[in-house]
Amino acid sequence: MLKFDLPYGKGQMKINVPNDRVAGVLVSKAHHFKPEGTEEEIVRTALENPIESKPLRELVRGKENVVIISSDHTRPVPSHVTMPILLEEIRRGNPDAKISILVATGMHRPTTKEELINKYGEEIANNENIIIHDSCDETSLVKIGILPSGGELIINKHAVEADLLISEGFIEPHFFAGFSGGRKSVLPGIASKATILANHCSEFVGSNKARTGKLEGNPIHKDMLYAAEKANLAFILNVVIDADKKVIAAFSGNREKAHYTGCEFVKDLAGVDAVKADIAITTNGGYPLDQNMYQTVKGLTAAEATLKEKGVIIMASECSDGHGGQEFYETFKNALSVKDVMNEITSRGRKETISDQWESQVLSRVLLKYKVILVTSAPKQMIEDMHMTVAPSVESAIEMADEYLGSKDGKITVIPDGVSVVVRG
Repeated sequence: MLKFDLPYGKGQMKINVPNDRVAGVLVSKAHHFKPEGTEEEIVRTALENPIESKPLRELVRGKENVVIISSDHTRPVPSHVTMPILLEEIRRGNPDAKISILVATGMHRPTTKEELINKYGEEIANNENIIIHDSCDETSLVKIGILPSGGELIINKHAVEADLLISEGFIEPHFFAGFSGGRKSVLPGIASKATILANHCSEFVGSNKARTGKLEGNPIHKDMLYAAEKANLAFILNVVIDADKKVIAAFSGNREKAHYTGCEFVKDLAGVDAVKADIAITTNGGYPLDQNMYQTVKGLTAAEATLKEKGVIIMASECSDGHGGQEFYETFKNALSVKDVMNEITSRGRKETISDQWESQVLSRVLLKYKVILVTSAPKQMIEDMHMTVAPSVESAIEMADEYLGSKDGKITVIPDGVSVVVRG
């Protein structure tokens, strides 16, 4: 037996897979990357060497109102490392600046006080001016343009009113935006629901350019770049993290150039060649990304990229927060078949997008091709309502997969962290 430790919730899940059945193990080199210096030193070095930008401490001079867009509780950005250094750098350049931290929730639920403390530490959570973005609160939103896709560009007014807008985030492969980070802080991060819906339309999500690791020609990315430009996002700090959510690299400076540099770094580390197999075992990288089924769709796409036709995906994802989106859940619960879900979504035009349909669209795409077995703490009925199967362990899931495939000799590819890799076909 080959033994694997899979990230699951806030811990690890130990599994055993028959040695003679393992076709390959796909792991990002980021998980074994040995950085030079501590996390703090890596971040400070990046800020001292911004890419195509003046240093942040120079940019803040004379700016009264500085807004920092910060990722929310669903993202594993180590803000307890990055935010204190950003605040120090801003105050070093302008001690009198009014600073606000704008939490980029997109269309997620509001971040709780406990989650803010967990993210930033008590000092920042209790003493800094923190604003939680609400994509549905029209009183806090301002229209600033029209997206290339034709949708209205409406974002949080605190960002629009800033004398200097900056963002902190992290770069990882993203299943339809290509990579996270950079421009995503603005769209979807601090955008209105209507703007996010326009950008996440079925036409764009269905594009073969809107895939993990792809930026060139990606229509979703194009909208996001425009949004960041119109919002005057002046400076970014993006980090790259390993399996332990530790900073291994950081990039600061121009919103596009620094982000592209970071994306190339991640692509080099995360790129793995597909190893075709009958069964793929994967995860969503553990907490916070495996909090719910909504986020878990991302990890499924890595398995999708390495499976043979009509194969089986075994996904280990805790989903302690349930489905993660009521409309997302009910889309599947109320449908007679997955094909019905896909047909309904793809019949909608750009201006007819509904909440969470992009996640439903990608999950439907996967389910139409493969059987999905979930190892999870989520309610069994909930998962079955979403047209998937539940298993109590990965080992029992393999037995279920064998029965489904009609063979006990099927090859297995293991992807310990499905959201950390870019699988090359």
